[in-house]
Amino acid sequence: MLVDVFERRREMLAAEAGITVEQWRVLEEIGSRRFMPSMFARRRDSSAAAVSRILRQLLEAGLVSVAISKSDGRNREYRLTSSGARTLADLKHSREAAIESVWMTLGASEIESFSDFAKKLVRSIEEYSAREASLRNGTPAARGSR
Repeated sequence: MLVDVFERRREMLAAEAGITVEQWRVLEEIGSRRFMPSMFARRRDSSAAAVSRILRQLLEAGLVSVAISKSDGRNREYRLTSSGARTLADLKHSREAAIESVWMTLGASEIESFSDFAKKLVRSIEEYSAREASLRNGTPAARGSR
């Protein structure tokens, strides 16, 4: 439920900026200066064609520019335009305002309790996943630990 709320809020922020969540992710990646479309597609479990479509949309909207790489003519370098940088800054500001409005109203002990719970939950999920992976791989230690 919490993940759904966060995702809906991210969708709302993106829509207010006139972009999609996936376009926002690509803008953030381009803004970090480590953007490689093929690597981005792989990390996001997306197709190269889908990333190309998003890039075309961002180019058409004037949020990014593209040039042939000076260091390797086979590659393209994507950069935020001033409009793209402004859009990303506005999104960051909106997200920070939401965090301020929601999280900062909670007491320190509430945040600490939530953080402790989240860490325990993550650890439990990771341990479960490791056990399940071991069982699927037929590891003898995993069979005995069940």
